[in-house]
Amino acid sequence: MSSLAVQKAPTAAGTTGTAHGRPPLRSRIALVPTVTLLLGALYCLLPVAWVVIASTKSGRELFSTFTFLPGTGFTDNVRQLTAYRDGVYWTWMGNSALYAVLGALLSTCVSAFSGYALAMYRFRGREAVFNVLLAGVLMPPIILAVPQYLLLAKADLTDSYWSVLLPQILSPYGVYLARIYAAAAVPADVVEAGRMDGASEWRIFTRIALPMMVPGLVTVFLFQFVAVWNNFLLPYIMLSDDEKFPITLGLFTLLEQGSNQPALYTLVITGAFLAVIPLVALFLVIQRFWSLDLLSGAVKS
Repeated sequence: MSSLAVQKAPTAAGTTGTAHGRPPLRSRIALVPTVTLLLGALYCLLPVAWVVIASTKSGRELFSTFTFLPGTGFTDNVRQLTAYRDGVYWTWMGNSALYAVLGALLSTCVSAFSGYALAMYRFRGREAVFNVLLAGVLMPPIILAVPQYLLLAKADLTDSYWSVLLPQILSPYGVYLARIYAAAAVPADVVEAGRMDGASEWRIFTRIALPMMVPGLVTVFLFQFVAVWNNFLLPYIMLSDDEKFPITLGLFTLLEQGSNQPALYTLVITGAFLAVIPLVALFLVIQRFWSLDLLSGAVKS
């Protein structure tokens, strides 16, 4: 009887520990990363939620109602934003789309060529070139803005679309990502097999290597698109004609005028909300592409 009592004692203690309703220590520790991620998501999404809600308020409601209480003036705000200076806002949106799409496409092409060459070919100075690219990744863009302006001014290209597009074509970070991804995704044996079959280097790149690099290049395109879309400093230095402004610089000019005309604040907030929608849509489309590509890769393997 005494031995049975001794054996049942730990069980009884365990049941009393859980009877108080406290989860085990291991479960409580496991909740820490989840809580941390939730707090980080809240920190990032709270300003977005404010912009979405504030864009629905009229000028009177913006300063007189509770911060997170939706308003009734979203359609009027969009109508006034469209009517402002004969729709210059949509000109800014079109300019941003031109800069971002064309700049991201050209940058992705350059990154694909450069990354593949650095990963697959052995030549003197390859590591030195790669180290220079790493230095370019670490260098803040503000350091290069003024030299780029001086170079383009010598070529008489300032205050033009090219003055914003050309500096965006070469992305050190994009080349770095393409090089790392090409080295990991394109087997050297496959490239050698293509050469032994008599395929040219261009054919090997376009028919063999490029399809394998597509997921990495999609990532490069997304990063560069977001960087160009949100870029403010380079257009601010290069452009003086507001008809060529991107959306970031255009909203900045509206915000400056808002100090004298408070009614423009609602237009700035509504314009900022509309400017986020293309980025969200692009991310959702590319996220779906990533999932499909991973599934197809799993099936092929």
